[in-house]
Amino acid sequence: MASVTPADRRALLNLILEVSFERRKVTLSSGKESDFYLDLRQTLMRPKGVSLAGRLVLDRLQSGPPVDAVGGMAVGAVPLVSAVLAAAALDPAMDGLLGFFVRKEKKAHGLGRQLEGGFAPGQTVALVEDTTTTGGSTLEALEIVEAAGGKVARVICLVDRGEGAAEAFSARGVELEAIFRREDLPV
Repeated sequence: MASVTPADRRALLNLILEVSFERRKVTLSSGKESDFYLDLRQTLMRPKGVSLAGRLVLDRLQSGPPVDAVGGMAVGAVPLVSAVLAAAALDPAMDGLLGFFVRKEKKAHGLGRQLEGGFAPGQTVALVEDTTTTGGSTLEALEIVEAAGGKVARVICLVDRGEGAAEAFSARGVELEAIFRREDLPV
């Protein structure tokens, strides 16, 4: 895969600001109030956005400790996991990367799984998220993965709002790796 350039990073940020960033008062899933909103589903549901996001996260994965799989909490992380896997398919060195997602609760039917896809106990994994505020849903995914026998080595998000997630992950011994931070936003 061709390396990611500063122009790729800037193109993704521009798309995020164009279609996903909105100035208005909102209550976030963390319960906190904010004067801006990021709906990264708007970015990740566009060909350019999903391609750039997948490439940027994969590039980050390649420059740090190796992982067997990439996953995250359903529904928010699923498009990003898929984007990373699509980018990995173009790179023979990353072709073995697996993906999975974490359900909030075990299914009541079928095999009753809470972890779906390419997860297996003993794997070293990276958790991904589009936006982090306090890190709550990804911390929940971390707990579920560890309880199932996985080791979370990395947590990568597209945008860290800078409202406590990095500190929460640090307290768990994992660094939050953000592609973009609050200072990249016009707030």
